[in-house]
Amino acid sequence: MSINPDHLIIQHHPEEGRFKIDLGDAQAVLDYRVEGDKIYFLHTGVPPEYEGQGIGSRLARAGLDFALQKGYKIVALCSFVDGYLRRHPEYLA
Repeated sequence: MSINPDHLIIQHHPEEGRFKIDLGDAQAVLDYRVEGDKIYFLHTGVPPEYEGQGIGSRLARAGLDFALQKGYKIVALCSFVDGYLRRHPEYLA
């Protein structure tokens, strides 16, 4: 199923430690945990039928922007976020 990721609405649920995108019949998520001055990115999940369309990148960007806004030190335990950071090192500056 093809989707334009720029038109998706990212919802932030800090009480759940989650960013999510409602895809109608499914959800894409980025889970995180804050401890002190660190934010741990734990898991990015995009349903298989929506992979490769930039949805995970939109979630990673939202989570990392949130981390920078709050001044958190970023710890990427999630391989997707780790890969995103390698492609976008400006988040680690």
